[in-house]
Amino acid sequence: MLLSCLAVPSSASGAEPEVVRRTTVAERMVDLEIRSPALGTTAPVRILLPEKWDEQPSRTWPVLYLLHGCCTPVDYRSWTEWTDVEQFTADKDVLVVMPSDGPAGMYSQWWNQGRTPLPDWESFHLDEVREVLERDYRAGQRRAVAGLSIGGYGAMAYAFRRRGMFDAAASYSGAVDILQGSTPTGIQSILISQNLGPFDLWGQEHANRLMWMAHNPADNAEDLRGVELYVSCGNGEPGPLDPPGQEYEAHEKSSLDSSRSFTDRLRQHGVPVTTNYYGNGTHAWEYWERELHASWPLLARGMGLVP
Repeated sequence: MLLSCLAVPSSASGAEPEVVRRTTVAERMVDLEIRSPALGTTAPVRILLPEKWDEQPSRTWPVLYLLHGCCTPVDYRSWTEWTDVEQFTADKDVLVVMPSDGPAGMYSQWWNQGRTPLPDWESFHLDEVREVLERDYRAGQRRAVAGLSIGGYGAMAYAFRRRGMFDAAASYSGAVDILQGSTPTGIQSILISQNLGPFDLWGQEHANRLMWMAHNPADNAEDLRGVELYVSCGNGEPGPLDPPGQEYEAHEKSSLDSSRSFTDRLRQHGVPVTTNYYGNGTHAWEYWERELHASWPLLARGMGLVP
């Protein structure tokens, strides 16, 4: 790779996203620090370049966004730290992008009681990061998105809110019907745990119901028609990939209820979806790595990588 750790000069206007640092982490792995107008600060992104990226300088590449969950210092490095995604994609002609969503950005523009639209994670990911990828890394127009937990929500939310941008979307243990049962309380608990205002995201789920609905994949099922969809989840009981002594996990059961509610809504609208409700399994990376592998044929088909 020709990339190295360097500082990139800022633009005069400051209106565009600026790559202020590029670091080559490994042969195919590059970390970017992007100054983002949509966030009002800088944020990191990790990318995995296709093996043939140097060899084919005139080629554009399909893009796979992989979205992380909440509340971990590993943040944008989660997928490469805790799964085999680097090895798994080594022989696949795809540009993999793993952007930060902060501790719990929820892949959304924040309302903040009407005070400020910052941070706007959706614009950072889908406008600014996309601009950098297309300008500097020859990203093409075929895209897929997948994520776990709140990243699973993000995958489905992005697929419907930016209709036509993604050809495939996958959620692993995601909160994909944000108005189902106790899911609003769960989201607010996550925000509180990160010292964020519980109603600063989309307001209160009853008083600001239209705002919640505008961000809810289950309330916008029709806008997912034509996207290759994959949804999977365990039931919270210890499963085959859990360590000895693993206890029941209510978080995964809540994700299952939300996921089932979402896929039921899709089917009511006649929108095709592939599901894998695999029974015993907890909210853990071992399952999400397995599900990335299982959903790959669908994601690849959406990106035009297989017939």
